[in-house]
Amino acid sequence: QVQLVESGGGLVQAGGSLRLSCAASGHTFGYWATGWFRQAPGKEREFVAAIHFRGDSTVYADSVKGRFTISRDGAKNTVYLEMNSLKAEDTAVYSCAVGRSPTVLSGDYVYWGQGTQVTVSS
Repeated sequence: QVQLVESGGGLVQAGGSLRLSCAASGHTFGYWATGWFRQAPGKEREFVAAIHFRGDSTVYADSVKGRFTISRDGAKNTVYLEMNSLKAEDTAVYSCAVGRSPTVLSGDYVYWGQGTQVTVSS
């Protein structure tokens, strides 16, 4: 079983930046793809970004393309989500998850972290 812990969330002004981390314990990321999802109050969970286990293939939601970057550090067993030019509509709980391939479907992911709150003030 893979335990995932997110960190790096917080309160930031619109236009600012944050870097989220997703650390794996109990198991390495190994051959798992990693995805980031977010859920705002009263809204459905939505896909944000995903990365192949080799780190050579990434997928982004159109709403974050060009502003967010997903990356992984195998040595640190951590996946990052660099978020720039943040907007109020990016406010949500961000969660990371691992699955067999970097898809946009939350149902394809097996293990999930608890999430970290990101709040963007306008």
